[in-house]
Amino acid sequence: MNAKFTSLLAVSALAATGMIAAPSVASAGGSKLLGIVSISANEANNARVIQGATAAAKAAGWTVQVIDAAGSAPQAIAAIKNLVNKKAGMIFDLVFPTTSIGAALASAKAAGIPVATWGGGLGSPGNGVVMTTGDGGPLAIPATKLLLQNMGDSGAVLALTYRTGQVCRDREVQFDDLMTGKSGITVTKNEVNIPGYIQDGAKYATAWLAGHPTGSGNLAIWGCWDDPTVGALSALKQLNRPDVKTYGMNGNAAALAAVRDGSMTATVFQDSVKEGATMVSTTLKAMAAGKKWKPVDVVVPGLLLTKDTVGAFIAANPDALK
Repeated sequence: MNAKFTSLLAVSALAATGMIAAPSVASAGGSKLLGIVSISANEANNARVIQGATAAAKAAGWTVQVIDAAGSAPQAIAAIKNLVNKKAGMIFDLVFPTTSIGAALASAKAAGIPVATWGGGLGSPGNGVVMTTGDGGPLAIPATKLLLQNMGDSGAVLALTYRTGQVCRDREVQFDDLMTGKSGITVTKNEVNIPGYIQDGAKYATAWLAGHPTGSGNLAIWGCWDDPTVGALSALKQLNRPDVKTYGMNGNAAALAAVRDGSMTATVFQDSVKEGATMVSTTLKAMAAGKKWKPVDVVVPGLLLTKDTVGAFIAANPDALK
């Protein structure tokens, strides 16, 4: 097993002991409140980021408040501004693009509160964002390359997208780039909603399958993260369509189980717990450095998992199924 992918349990334990957090640094106003604004706090990957960040922050003596913006950029802006009014010491944005929350970033910057993003990018220089991680685009590359390898020169793909979040925007760009020149492959795109992404995955898959019956060529469903694909799996099972290959990203527990039992073709594991802890440690370093700090993009690589490799991964990372 690649040493970069230690067990989630081990990462959480390190965070709890403070071994991956920098020395505690409070904001200029003395506050030690970390505010986390999530695009969907109950979505499995967001939940893992929150888990890692919360453990690391508490180990450094901070309290944590999590706000679920339910896929709404206006709600995220309002939540961040409320955290500014509460004089939070640092604020984390999960998935919302910096371009969608500019007014909130300006408010945080004016108050001297550092912002870190997970999957939201760094944005424009001087916007107050000190670091980002969870870069979405790279995780799409191995899954999409495997899809093309399995499909060959012809077939049809249903792509389940989501353009409100920067992660899925970046993954769709990678998908489109890799599809360039594949004239024999027909792509249908449907955008899912948050909330409702699992139900949308099933709905769009059912409609698409009606036009792509068994025997109509190479078929695949691609999700910009696991959950829409997991939703599509329910439609495939109900319609008895094992001929359709399925791909997702993030390595959520449901996806790992589906890859293990063969109902899902592949996922790309994202070590979100480690990314959450890294957001805390890096932001604390930025606060300690002050004006000398330069914004950074911290990359935690993904790992492609198929039925051939997922068993060993789960054995080494049993907490990934929780």
